[in-house]
Amino acid sequence: MKISEIGEDGLINRIVNILKTSYIGDDTAHVSTDGLNLSLTCDILIENRHFLRSYPPSFIGWKAISVNVSDIVASGAKPLWALVSIALPNIEVSYIEALYEGIKSACEFYGLEVVGGNLSSSELISIDVFMVGKTKRALRRFGASPGEGVFVSGTLGDSKAGLEILLSNKKDLTDFENYLVERHLRPTARIDMLEHIVKNASACMDISDGLLRDLDRLAKRSKVGIELYPESIPLSKELKTYARLNSKDALELAMIGGEDYQLLWTQSESSVNVFLDMHQIGRVIEGEGIYIKGSGPIEIKGFDHFAP
Repeated sequence: MKISEIGEDGLINRIVNILKTSYIGDDTAHVSTDGLNLSLTCDILIENRHFLRSYPPSFIGWKAISVNVSDIVASGAKPLWALVSIALPNIEVSYIEALYEGIKSACEFYGLEVVGGNLSSSELISIDVFMVGKTKRALRRFGASPGEGVFVSGTLGDSKAGLEILLSNKKDLTDFENYLVERHLRPTARIDMLEHIVKNASACMDISDGLLRDLDRLAKRSKVGIELYPESIPLSKELKTYARLNSKDALELAMIGGEDYQLLWTQSESSVNVFLDMHQIGRVIEGEGIYIKGSGPIEIKGFDHFAP
């Protein structure tokens, strides 16, 4: 049996069964020691899998930090420290300096510090970040209850469109194309939503592998179903323009496109803050599966590291 036959989630389940641990399964591992509640996470960016060497190195550095901050925030924690390990071919030192300028810029933006790491040689560039955050109330992917609303921050699908534009190698990009490309290359973790979700969310995760796939993960962990309102999924005007001009389905890009790094959470519908960038896209129901309102279950699609 090959990994592609069971997929990323199937492989994770097998690893959990071997290790017999309750820590694995959320965006971060929540641990407590001497009265301190910590969230731990790690993520890796690999050349030709997550980025191309032609991308601005400062953007790659920014993204390496942001994707980890996104996990820390989704767990209800404030990021504090990071360890950055990089494997490198024999390339120009100026490239690495620019990459670390991006790392530094992101750390200053989010209010955390790189406190160490490791260097190794490799044929391809690989950036592995381990991050620690502190929380008063840990959020997990389980905890959603029937009757609650399902919410997301920001707009969805922009990163997928940005990647498509990058891979097209188009020159002289328009303003809306540049916006979408930046959403892919330089995402911003939603640390501005931290206070609200810590206070109100019953279950939470970030959207990294596409809305449908991550909705399915949250629903399975919470042992509930989700009724989805497609017409309420937030789409940027830039994404709509891109879809119209390129014969694409903007809603499909939003539902299955990955690397948006927006938050996905459940909470009481009575605790909506109209001044925040939050959008109700559905409600939690009894049962299992993801359903379109008034219709049947949705086929789950999205990014899988080991998909054939």
